[in-house]
Amino acid sequence: MMVKSEHIAYKSTGYFSRLVTDYLERNEKLKSFYQHTPGLPGLEDAMFARKNFAFRKELAEALQNWYNGLPKKEAVQENIQLLLAENTFTITTAHQPNIFTGPLYVIYKILHVIQLAGNLKETFPENNFVPVFYMGSEDADLEELNHVSIDGKMYTWQTNQTGAVGRMLVDEGLLALLNEMQGQLGVQPFGNEWIALLKDCYTKGTTIQQATLKLLHDLFGDMGLVILIPDDAGLKKIFEPVVWKELQTQFSSQALAPVKNELGKIYPVQTAGRPLNLFYLKDDKRERLEKEDNIFFVHNLRLQFSEEEIKEELKNFSDRFSGNVILRGLFQETILPNIAFIGGGGELAYWLELKKVFEEAGVPYPVLLLRNSFLLLNKKEEKACTQLGIATTDLFKKTDVLTKEFVLRSAGVASFLGEDIAQVHRVFESIRQRAKAVDNTLEKHVLALKAKSDKQLQALEKKLIRAEKRKQADGVQKIIQLKDRLFPGDSLQERKENIAAFYACYGKSFLQELLKNSQGLQQEFTVLSL
Repeated sequence: MMVKSEHIAYKSTGYFSRLVTDYLERNEKLKSFYQHTPGLPGLEDAMFARKNFAFRKELAEALQNWYNGLPKKEAVQENIQLLLAENTFTITTAHQPNIFTGPLYVIYKILHVIQLAGNLKETFPENNFVPVFYMGSEDADLEELNHVSIDGKMYTWQTNQTGAVGRMLVDEGLLALLNEMQGQLGVQPFGNEWIALLKDCYTKGTTIQQATLKLLHDLFGDMGLVILIPDDAGLKKIFEPVVWKELQTQFSSQALAPVKNELGKIYPVQTAGRPLNLFYLKDDKRERLEKEDNIFFVHNLRLQFSEEEIKEELKNFSDRFSGNVILRGLFQETILPNIAFIGGGGELAYWLELKKVFEEAGVPYPVLLLRNSFLLLNKKEEKACTQLGIATTDLFKKTDVLTKEFVLRSAGVASFLGEDIAQVHRVFESIRQRAKAVDNTLEKHVLALKAKSDKQLQALEKKLIRAEKRKQADGVQKIIQLKDRLFPGDSLQERKENIAAFYACYGKSFLQELLKNSQGLQQEFTVLSL
């Protein structure tokens, strides 16, 4: 499989927020909102802060329990054992258990942690680095996780199940999607292989978190990826002191409030949070836990606890307490010897709000890195770019800009009236100076005439461009179709498309090519021609 890669600055794509691009450029306005500079010195500082991680045995035991029954992969078993050593650190990314891996960027962030872990082992050979995928299986937002798009065709799982998506069961509705997908993918060289893999993982009655674990283990186990399911009584026990602190004092919202106020003066605030940032999780329910006059309520379950009763509930059933987005990262960093968190733009935005929450809980704050991003072009799409005279990195321009450039290029001009308009400006400037010399009050009249002339000439130029577009209709339509395919809904491909179509065409070797082209600490968007 041959690939060609090009790189473009994230800021130049136009698809990333000002907060993210400012963070990548080390803007001074953001320095107080994170602990470590995203680079080797920051990672060394994070390693020093993590040397005393105390829960290695509990972590390894929980992982082994989840991996029981799965095919043994030497790289995974070796990494779990390495976690017992104090010179082993984790590089972590996180995501909810979207069905069938969800959007492409989930694959990209997983490969990023694998790549960075390998790079750091070369840089710091005396230490070990384990890539970890933290599965947000307690998320209850089914509408966000129940669909995938394959070559623009949407597949949606309809189910009446409620609560944490990770605890939901594979049912007939989900299995029916696999048969429907096979009709689309089966004609491709590796389409049936992909469907067979999904059918092996998503068997009726299996939980979504277990199916996701098995699928990711098959795809990335040989690369050493360790998958952590935090919906685990043993791991929740480690987090119990932080949960009790939240129940008693609501420390997270108090720590978050001044940061949101300060950061909100410069950038949009990412997370709202609540006075008490915990859910109560039981069976197929995940409901808000609220505190009113020292009584704790789970209103939707008609439950209430006194302070002593909630303390006893936590002691006996720590797995029933689940942090929301404000405490999820804190839980992750409590149970892992983690030094770097790799996330998307939205994730980085809310992590930058959480430093004081970590400080209040006494948990080390990791290095934050923006995940890798790719734009994937097949041979046909790359050929279209060549024929249309479009550089692949120019594809990030808006469609109207690309079509205008194409039309001007086809007409053999830099602009239709650019030089003519400039010449008219020179004439008006000469008139203005002469009019002003005769009578100062005439200057405004000349400027008004110039503005009217500009408006009319610009309108004429637009008409000329439209006329040329009609002459070049075939090429213009090809650009529109290419943009719609590569940027569906004017969004990044990776936010919409699933891996299925690419796996079906190229097989598992596609993942190896992505890994080869994944960057570690370099922060650039990659355009990959397959």
